[in-house]
Amino acid sequence: MAGAQEAGDAPGHQPCARRVLVFPLPFQGHIDPMLHLAGVLHARGLAVTVLHTRFNALDPARHPEFQFVAVPDGTPADVAAMGRIIDIILAMNAAMEASPAVGEALRASAVAGQDGRPRASCLFVDANLLAVHRAARALGLPTLVLRTGSAACLGCFLAYPMLHEKGYLPPQESQLCTPVPELPPLRVKDLIYSKHSDHELMRKVLARGSETVRDCSGVVINTAEALEAAELGRLRDELVHLPVVLAAGPLHKLSSSRGAGSSLLAPDHSCIEWLDAQRPGSVLYVSFGSLAAMDSSELREVAWGLAECGHPFLWVVRPNMVRGCDVDSARQLPDGFEDAVKGRGVVVRWAPQQEVLAHRAVGGFWSHCGWNSTLEAVSEGVPMICRPDAVDQMMNTRYLQDVWGVGFELQGELERGKIKDAVRKLMGEREGAEMRRAAQELCAKLAGCLESTGSSQVAIDKLVSYILSL
Repeated sequence: MAGAQEAGDAPGHQPCARRVLVFPLPFQGHIDPMLHLAGVLHARGLAVTVLHTRFNALDPARHPEFQFVAVPDGTPADVAAMGRIIDIILAMNAAMEASPAVGEALRASAVAGQDGRPRASCLFVDANLLAVHRAARALGLPTLVLRTGSAACLGCFLAYPMLHEKGYLPPQESQLCTPVPELPPLRVKDLIYSKHSDHELMRKVLARGSETVRDCSGVVINTAEALEAAELGRLRDELVHLPVVLAAGPLHKLSSSRGAGSSLLAPDHSCIEWLDAQRPGSVLYVSFGSLAAMDSSELREVAWGLAECGHPFLWVVRPNMVRGCDVDSARQLPDGFEDAVKGRGVVVRWAPQQEVLAHRAVGGFWSHCGWNSTLEAVSEGVPMICRPDAVDQMMNTRYLQDVWGVGFELQGELERGKIKDAVRKLMGEREGAEMRRAAQELCAKLAGCLESTGSSQVAIDKLVSYILSL
């Protein structure tokens, strides 16, 4: 097929009897779970073909166990350059719907090959790629949705029309603490929302995503029964028409595919050597994910708050983290900061986060609380300072603080004194010790889900059986 780039199975790997296609949304927080799911299914004996956009294109050399097919997505260069996620999602879908390229790629990838490649049983797609789902349905190819957020997030996602009809959204300042009894334990302030994006465009994106979910052949959610039993029960009641609604996470703990293999930024592994030299539980890890941004004044306050807190820290300052900054964000750090933290603080452009959070030296995590970061922290028993910014991060913070008791929110304007106090609270005070105990208990519950008879492993068993039945 024109434009296709493929990599065969790893040398010595026996041909698989069945095959699945996967098509991730091309952002870091969506790519990682999809490739982890691909790794889980591959380990269960299924061949995997990864279809991916040219925008944020994946590198086949990092995953020789999969086949890769690059699909022209038609995302306008000016839209991609602006970097606004909602605009990119809508423009990408519109371009895909206007072009036969996606259907052609799916058709060519799904058929059995002369090289003994088996036919594809189904396609796993991100809910935000409605255009891909529609193209697959037109070919008669069953689609399953991988939800890379929490079960609570999917429940809010599906309830968005109701939330507007009842006046919860758009949120009003006077009602932010109002409970939403239809989605316990959420309040208005916890609902999916972004102050950085046009609300009507967000409604459009979520409506299209809901169509994908309701019209698919099954849903896999990157969560666990130990975390969200009630939320999963409500979802199964709502999506009772679907053959499978499975909680199969945390996928990064089930997969042999490491996160660095799909990273859009090169991780700096030198920070692991530095962590090796630190005392157990002494280091605060600070990372605000792959997309969240802050003002230059906020960056200065974070820098001086970390400098004054007295605790060792590892801080990810990635490119484009400062709004309106065309140079590397690390170059915006204030004069004198490097000298002030010498020997105690390390700044990197990107870190191997799963390896960092699993390191014995890390005792706390200051995060934007995206779902991947949340799962990776609770999987390792690391308590958190929460600084949510948009979309599902507020509800993740609600669960971390008020349901699981393994973190707390740093509210209001970022100010160095507040930051210093928050770090000391997490890393040294009695409240921090209580959160660490709660985090270890939650970690143990999650570990039970990952055992051979645990709920997440059973969910994967059911998923593989369902795939083989298609």
